[in-house]
Amino acid sequence: MKDIKVLGSGCKNCETTAQLIAEQANKLGVEIILEKVTDIAEILGAGVMSTPGVIVDGKVVHSGGVPSTNLVVGWLSS
Repeated sequence: MKDIKVLGSGCKNCETTAQLIAEQANKLGVEIILEKVTDIAEILGAGVMSTPGVIVDGKVVHSGGVPSTNLVVGWLSS
């Protein structure tokens, strides 16, 4: 099971990122815990300066803009 956090204010790109991750996890049959983090202090504390940010199993793997499908698949497959 992968622990994934999408960091951002809840903007359209943040919602799109969370939806993309959920869809790909479902498609690949990967179990995830998906959390949306909107607290600015927690976002900055993670070192994310551009949102949406993505943390997979405690490691920041993306920040700024919607990630590509191939990138998401890579996170879920590793």
